[in-house]
Amino acid sequence: MKPPFKKAARVIEKIEQAGFEAYFVGGSVRDLLLGKEINDVDIATSATPEEVKRIFPRTVDVGIEHGTVLVLEGGESYEITTFRTEGEYVDFRRPKEVSFVRSLTEDLKRRDFTINAIAMTKEGEFVDPFGGKEDLEKGILRTVGKPEERFSEDALRMLRAARFVSQLGFAVEENTYRALKESAPLLKHIAVERKLAEFTKIMTGDHVKKACEVLVSRDLYRYLPNMEAFPGQLLKAAEILRPGALDETEVWALLFLVIRKENCPRFLKEWRLPTKKIKEIYRIYDAFHDRLSKEWDLYGVYTYGLETSLSAEKIHSLWNGEELDKPLARVRELYEKLPIKSRKELQVNGNDLLLWKNKGGGKWVEEDLRRIEKAVISGEVENDKRSIKEWLMP
Repeated sequence: MKPPFKKAARVIEKIEQAGFEAYFVGGSVRDLLLGKEINDVDIATSATPEEVKRIFPRTVDVGIEHGTVLVLEGGESYEITTFRTEGEYVDFRRPKEVSFVRSLTEDLKRRDFTINAIAMTKEGEFVDPFGGKEDLEKGILRTVGKPEERFSEDALRMLRAARFVSQLGFAVEENTYRALKESAPLLKHIAVERKLAEFTKIMTGDHVKKACEVLVSRDLYRYLPNMEAFPGQLLKAAEILRPGALDETEVWALLFLVIRKENCPRFLKEWRLPTKKIKEIYRIYDAFHDRLSKEWDLYGVYTYGLETSLSAEKIHSLWNGEELDKPLARVRELYEKLPIKSRKELQVNGNDLLLWKNKGGGKWVEEDLRRIEKAVISGEVENDKRSIKEWLMP
């Protein structure tokens, strides 16, 4: 058994010694069966939150109203959730109430997809009442029970379906696939922040093209911020992307480039992206367009900085179907050759210019500083105060 499970098995053992059932559940079990890396493990139990708190001396009530207690044990923390069923859902997202039960099967029945409804004992035996293991082996994404019911309970599950397609490359089972289109309008009830989290994972998955085809063919894209008019652009971005080539900000920059800035000036803000990230995306956008018209040179890399230059070059290479290694190495090589990396390293400043020229400030100060930067970067003058003064005022 892998280390995260082996360590957590002691927690399950203590719960069982107290007379209750406990199992590993959720994504960690799924990823174990897929041979993926395991980080956190979740545990489900027949013990109520109060009973869990009596078993373990150190706990935190992280979501006790939904049956979850954080247990601190052996230098680790574990989320332990009581078996539960869920009542009527409100806002197509959250259950109005939950009821604690003693049945593992009843608990697994409320989960979204069969591949997430597999439990495992501390000895490594699987409990799989809905055929999740078989679906994993076949590469199929299927809801637990009727898909219409699962999606009406929590409409975000439709974007989670596309996300699992992107991350795992699975095919969506026929009934689940049909229900995605029928239930798509329910996504209008989901908060933008929730959509953003799932969409970002979709666009950074290894099978993004396949996932975007699901988004478009099932009309899910219509209920994403400012995406209704751009299904073709979404598919084009997915076509350009390669697994692991771009980070989140770069993916957004690519999408923005494909859609074109003038078509949707509010596009990024409607996605509620942080202001800092929006500025980074615009900077990559500008650098990319400069790169379209010319090769990188020292001043170009200096102007945008290493990270933005690399981001723009990645997108440029992907856009043209080129390999990334050599173009990115060229950008790094130019950056290392720079005599200065920023204006802070320049041996003169605006005050020096005001003193030398003995006149009031104005646009000329910035213009002269830029001329000096270019001259230093090109090697026309050394980054030395005396040399710069002689060059500027012969």
